[in-house]
Amino acid sequence: MNSIYVNKQVLWFGLIAAVIAILVYGVVRVSSRPSQPIGAETIVVAVEPNTDGFARAIGPWQWEFPRDHGPHPAFQTEWWYFTGNLTTADGRRFGYQFTIFRRALTPEQRDSRSEWYTNQMYLAHFTVSDMAGGTFYQEERFSRGAVDLAGAEVSPRFRVWIDDWAVFAADDTISQMLIRAKAAGFAIDLTLTPVKAPAFHGDNGLSQKGPEAGNASYYYSLSRLETKGTVEIGGGEFAVSGLSWMDREFGTSALSAGAVGWDWFAIHLDDGHDIMVGQIRHQDGSLEPLFGGLLVSPDGTTRYLTAEDFTITPFGSWRSKNSGATYPAGWEIELALDGDSLRLVLEPLLADQEVLANVIYWEGAVRISGDAAGYGYAELTGYAQPLRGLI
Repeated sequence: MNSIYVNKQVLWFGLIAAVIAILVYGVVRVSSRPSQPIGAETIVVAVEPNTDGFARAIGPWQWEFPRDHGPHPAFQTEWWYFTGNLTTADGRRFGYQFTIFRRALTPEQRDSRSEWYTNQMYLAHFTVSDMAGGTFYQEERFSRGAVDLAGAEVSPRFRVWIDDWAVFAADDTISQMLIRAKAAGFAIDLTLTPVKAPAFHGDNGLSQKGPEAGNASYYYSLSRLETKGTVEIGGGEFAVSGLSWMDREFGTSALSAGAVGWDWFAIHLDDGHDIMVGQIRHQDGSLEPLFGGLLVSPDGTTRYLTAEDFTITPFGSWRSKNSGATYPAGWEIELALDGDSLRLVLEPLLADQEVLANVIYWEGAVRISGDAAGYGYAELTGYAQPLRGLI
């Protein structure tokens, strides 16, 4: 169910299409801490997105792996998105987000004698939540898909990277993925092993974002990845293990008119079920009726969830001292399945997990209680600023 069937959409790249002049110089980094003002600022200008000439998500997609772990340059936008909840042997808890986005500036793939030529832009967000330390670490990077500064490939082996941040395959069959990223004061070095086969959202991976023709994407998840490795913060290194979630989406689309943001949740239950649910919020207070979710059983079988199959009720509030935005402080999610109901209560493990990027949003680790227990991740957009005109 793609971060609300929009998940990470071209939101970021709608803003940074005018940053090409910056990218000529290589990688641009923006770091921040929740207790301080943003440490550096990249100024970008919003531009009107142009989707002419790009492939659109309209009909069925013939899925093939490992090919579809790699890039799809005929489409304007795609991303590789990972979140996870990790613990040390003595119970110290961390959360992380690692996402790389690709955005094509033009649909043409032309030859050039210049190794600096590219029509591909890349953006990455990397965060670590340290629950015991009460600290949220974050960094954002932009780059261009040239001279090995950033890129995505599946041959000779799967790899997506921006500068020295990368997710890559351990072998030709991608039986495991490795994530390595190091920023100012924090780093991760993780090995992720899929427990379940790819889970396809919507109609066998065709996920509709709105009523308009082609306003959709191709979307799948690796919903449960056993994760081991290390987390570094403040000069200390911690051996960790836990579970991660991977989202993969590619398409050429945008939010429907009137949409201002979304609330999205990826859930790992202790009994082996994985759930993704969310809602797209409209300016008039209504919700996108085409939005749905996905239930992945312990054996990997999936069930599509319509908007009528669940409700999301926020409670409490938390106000950011950085952006001034007010976010929900928890959620009650109720699923109605074949006459049975499942009530889940989600609460942030750390209040301040607000990402201070070019588009400000909240993305962080949550604890699940109620009728079942577990951990997950939540993503909240459109609270600090509406997304209208940005995607």
